[in-house]
Amino acid sequence: MSLTSPTSEAGYSVTRIQQKIQAAVLPVTGHEKLGLGAALHRILADDIIAPVDVPAFDNSAMDGYAFAHRDLLSHQELSVVGKSYAGHPYQGQLQPGQAIQITTGAPMPAHADSVLPQEQARLINATVLDMRDITVHKGQHKRLRGEDLAAGEVALAKGSRLGPAELGLLASLGLAAISVTRKLRVAIFSTGDELRSSGQNLDSGSVYDSNRITLHAMLSCFGAEVSDLGVLTDDPDVIAAALTRVVPLVDVIITSGGVSAGAADFTKQVMQQLGQINFWSVDMRPGRPLAFGHIRNNQHCACVFGLPGNPVAMMVSFYFFARPALQLMSGEQVSTTLPVRAIITEAVPKKMGRTEFQRGICALDASGNLQVAITGAQGSGILSSMCRANCLVMLTPGQENIVAGDTVSVLLFEGLL
Repeated sequence: MSLTSPTSEAGYSVTRIQQKIQAAVLPVTGHEKLGLGAALHRILADDIIAPVDVPAFDNSAMDGYAFAHRDLLSHQELSVVGKSYAGHPYQGQLQPGQAIQITTGAPMPAHADSVLPQEQARLINATVLDMRDITVHKGQHKRLRGEDLAAGEVALAKGSRLGPAELGLLASLGLAAISVTRKLRVAIFSTGDELRSSGQNLDSGSVYDSNRITLHAMLSCFGAEVSDLGVLTDDPDVIAAALTRVVPLVDVIITSGGVSAGAADFTKQVMQQLGQINFWSVDMRPGRPLAFGHIRNNQHCACVFGLPGNPVAMMVSFYFFARPALQLMSGEQVSTTLPVRAIITEAVPKKMGRTEFQRGICALDASGNLQVAITGAQGSGILSSMCRANCLVMLTPGQENIVAGDTVSVLLFEGLL
């Protein structure tokens, strides 16, 4: 799906642009089979149906003694007649007034429905358990067969990202390999005669290119397969040749800078020539200029994101616009980072009508309240402020100047950037 025509639109909200972009992308095709050990952070291609009950049998949640709760009505002492260990279940049949010693995860014997924890047990001798003045509820510390997952139930839904817990769940089902969607293929590049790669010498008027490294890292954390095209000179023919060449090889092309109204913004010019691209001015700070669309080369098509050139604006724009689209394209269920509420410690000037993201440091005060302080200067080129911050303070279009003591919404960096 592509956008209808090259346009230049101003004043769109963050939410509206997110909706436009997400409506214009489709999931990629292609799956692969991977062992669980190689599937971390990959996206499930199909629903996983539990082939067995988990747990597969009633078992004990504690080390202790298993017995039938009804016996406590007529017995103050229980005879300990055997043991049930994990992997070595008790083979006998419990009779009224009997109990067995049991370990965590060991099968519960037939007719036993409750467990007395080891630390609460009083033994009169090695084979007699004193139950006087001990309160045990029926079913206490007994884990039921299938209480985690029942056979035939959807264990994990298609589109789930596989983290440590998900992989552990798959292993508990006895699965050794699963089908995942293929990795997104993403090309990145920077443009600018002034840019130098790390390790090169700086001459007069040149600067090091940080955005490409930052983009590569964010995409790697996402799980994409990244192709780095390097720094392209400010030459429309060079940029056009690079874009045309890479379109058949990738799903997405991401660049930063060159999409505003500057005289040397050749990236915007080339994008307009090669594809159907929208250029937007977003009502947000940092990150006002944004481009999105599609470039074609014969039957091949690639999505294109033109992110702002300032480092902080590029990172924020990647998270709010590119990342949700990449999730959709990879078949992942789009996740939303939920904000927390914190008390801001200082005044923040704010204009009505736009979304602002301030870099902040969240911490608990002496009373246990969550507070947030701004990291200082908030220029969109001050990358060091992202290193000092652990969150973004999210100020909505309807908010104006913020005063110290106001409660604000905060997006924690963990799992964000």
